[in-house]
Amino acid sequence: MSLERGLRILSAFTGDRSVLGIADLARAAGLNKSTTHRYVATLTALEFLEQDPETRKYSLGPRAVDLGFAAIDSMELTRVTGPLLQALAAETGFTVSMAVCDGPDIVYVDRRRSGRRSALAMDLNLHVGSRLPAYCTSMGKALLAYKDPAALRQILDHTDMARRGPKTITNREQLLAALARVRQSGVAVNDEELAPGLRSLAAPVRDRSGGVVAAINIAVYLTPAPATVEALSGRLEGPLRRTAAEISRRLGYRPPA
Repeated sequence: MSLERGLRILSAFTGDRSVLGIADLARAAGLNKSTTHRYVATLTALEFLEQDPETRKYSLGPRAVDLGFAAIDSMELTRVTGPLLQALAAETGFTVSMAVCDGPDIVYVDRRRSGRRSALAMDLNLHVGSRLPAYCTSMGKALLAYKDPAALRQILDHTDMARRGPKTITNREQLLAALARVRQSGVAVNDEELAPGLRSLAAPVRDRSGGVVAAINIAVYLTPAPATVEALSGRLEGPLRRTAAEISRRLGYRPPA
């Protein structure tokens, strides 16, 4: 019971709720304030939480962060992908990332930059552990497209399809149509849906069971004279598909004959 309560408190911290007070934690964990305070004090002493002395609010401490990175590092996925993603970044000259799905979000588990600092190199403030909404990212769409209908419906029921970029898909039926196109083509495209000037292409990664367990993408920031989506796809789709297929192969996936 004590472990369960402690984990409920730690689980209250998310990408958009990274700093919380006792009242916030009590509500999230379903505990009264005095009980919450007692557990929080223990978690702070163990460095799973840390308190800001000015605001008196809490955030995840170094032990929790270490556990998160240890979990990512221990995944079979990341053990086999690093050199392949770095090679893709070097070949294309763009930043390459890999993410997994966590409810309505994607979580970055690897990110590789090209050694070539071209004018189109994408350098957003993203890192391993960063979270973004799935509905408006190419990797998110590559992951959502292969969810079973019940799981997808549940995810979309908990998704606020707010406008984030000039071309964000904010209509559920339009998103479902876009996901159907991903299943048909095997590649997801983000055309300024997350942020102005950002385009990316993503492909799914499958494990030995054939299930989609991750996605990889190539991110491109547009110059004043941008290439068309079709031109970018023509240049980048081949290397992207080849890398996704090789990662899947190393995870044990064998395409149907």
